[in-house]
Amino acid sequence: QVQLVESGGGLVQAGGSLRLSCVASGRIFSINAMGWYRRTPGKQRELVAAITSRGSTNYADSVKGRFTISRDNAKNTVYLQMNSLKPEDTAVYYCNAGLVTTTLRNNDYWGQGTQVTVSS
Repeated sequence: QVQLVESGGGLVQAGGSLRLSCVASGRIFSINAMGWYRRTPGKQRELVAAITSRGSTNYADSVKGRFTISRDNAKNTVYLQMNSLKPEDTAVYYCNAGLVTTTLRNNDYWGQGTQVTVSS
């Protein structure tokens, strides 16, 4: 079994910062790309930021220059530093990891989601 557990969400005023963390645990052989997605009511889940195992990153245009994704491969952890938050960043944020299990199965896994609310 593999689990992704997110933390760090909460309520913040516009212009503030939050840092999300996501730890992957369980029968993991290796982790490929990791990323953060978000979903707001009535909208599809969208990619916020992603990072490969070698550290290459990509971001949604709406968060470029404000959010930074990073990872600690030794800890199987991915982070999302969110600065200059805006009310439109309010969403449930989900961690995603593409990984290979110890049984050599290649699958996508998702965390349970963490709420981020930005007040104006």
